[in-house]
Amino acid sequence: MNAALSPLALSPLPLRCERLTWRRHGATLLDSVTLDVHPGEKLGIVGPNGSGKSSLLRLLAGLVAPSAGAVWLGGRPMGELTRRQVAQAMALVQQHSQATERIRVCDAVALGRTPWLSSIRPWGTEDDQVVAQALAQVGMAGFARRWWHSLSGGERQRVQLARALAQQPRVLLLDEPSNHLDIAQQLSLLKLIGRLPVTLLLALHDLNHALYCDRLAVLDRGRLVALGPPRQVLTEECLAGTFGVAGHWLHDPMEGRDVLVFKPL
Repeated sequence: MNAALSPLALSPLPLRCERLTWRRHGATLLDSVTLDVHPGEKLGIVGPNGSGKSSLLRLLAGLVAPSAGAVWLGGRPMGELTRRQVAQAMALVQQHSQATERIRVCDAVALGRTPWLSSIRPWGTEDDQVVAQALAQVGMAGFARRWWHSLSGGERQRVQLARALAQQPRVLLLDEPSNHLDIAQQLSLLKLIGRLPVTLLLALHDLNHALYCDRLAVLDRGRLVALGPPRQVLTEECLAGTFGVAGHWLHDPMEGRDVLVFKPL
């Protein structure tokens, strides 16, 4: 592949799960979830704490095996794919960084190239270009030689995203990408993510942030209870029954879009 061409220009892959179930220590964390992810869409996964959002992302990414059901990536059962094949097609950014303190930003991002390297395909100039491009895409090109431990929370989130982009994924899974960031950092990161031309799955806590997604999958106690465009699924009944709040829609004339307003039940 020519590194001068954006790896994100590759055609997206379909992703699907059917009757996906995951049990741990006698508890059912995910219960018979069936879901099609449309290539190229932004799909938000929302639900109260403990609803199964992170569990669903980990299962879709192939990090853990389901107790029942299956995941398909590119029309093939994930169980038939090697870890390298999955990692070349899909990247997951989890809530908590996996990078160590004593590592430079460029080296942390370079870890994303691991699925493409082997004894017969060692690190080369193309990999340097991919890492540089990933850092530029997240606005961190000037931070390549900085130490990881010197970064702010928002900067670390951007570096983690750059590492995932260095994998050259066609499906990108993000678990609470704006968690623990201040409001300016949240908005900046979500704007950046929204511009990425890949299939996106985002587990989100803030329902107003979720309104930027094409569709929402609403989870409650491990089950998929609603799926569709945000305006259709986040009804007063859904907000009360699933999230335990009273909510209604307002139109923001400054932004030209609808927003949600909440109050206790």
